[in-house]
Amino acid sequence: MQTGINCDLGEGCGNDELIMPFITAANIACGYHSGDVTTMQQTIDMALEQGVAIGAHPSFYDRDNFGRTMMHLPEQELYELIIQQLLIFKEVADAAGQRVNHVKPHGALYNLSARDALTANVIAKAVKGFDPSLILYGLSGSHSISEAKALGLKTASEVFADRTYQDDGSLTPRSQPGALIEVKDEVVQQILQMIKEGTVRTVTGKIIPIIAETICIHGDGKQAVEFAKAIHAAIRL
Repeated sequence: MQTGINCDLGEGCGNDELIMPFITAANIACGYHSGDVTTMQQTIDMALEQGVAIGAHPSFYDRDNFGRTMMHLPEQELYELIIQQLLIFKEVADAAGQRVNHVKPHGALYNLSARDALTANVIAKAVKGFDPSLILYGLSGSHSISEAKALGLKTASEVFADRTYQDDGSLTPRSQPGALIEVKDEVVQQILQMIKEGTVRTVTGKIIPIIAETICIHGDGKQAVEFAKAIHAAIRL
């Protein structure tokens, strides 16, 4: 199995160093929802030590709410929002002598991109305009992936270890009961089904197709390290 494991890091959750040995890619906060130049530098250094690919994790400018406030920006403003964060992150990566591998939007920006083709298109254009060699991470089966592919960008279809799915392939909103999977064995079972069978069971019990090219682990979860170890072990059996 060649599926990678990624984690959102540099967000001040305190788990970064413990999680890093069990992932293949780190999505590093660019300062707009969390983090700063110092945390970016520290996280990049930790990734280097473990041979982990680094990527920018841009968001809406929303430090008060950790990037989870939905915003609807004009196209040019959204384009510049992405470019500004990529510039910040690349400058830090360059100083560390590291190549930026990918981009993964964060929080509300990620969710909006998944369901809104125009937002997904603007983000993809910004990434391509900045560096067409970058890989765009997005929700499997969503506009995030299809719009990026249409522009010729490399993509990584992302699935979630600890989130439940709706019948349309979207994630169950965190505001709804049952959005999170909190039992390790259930997390591993869902991931193995996604990888081996290319399907996932939704909250209604329906089996739907899914492409799992990279698995997201949430670094801010209370069981993040435990889940990271279990998934890492399971997909390498």
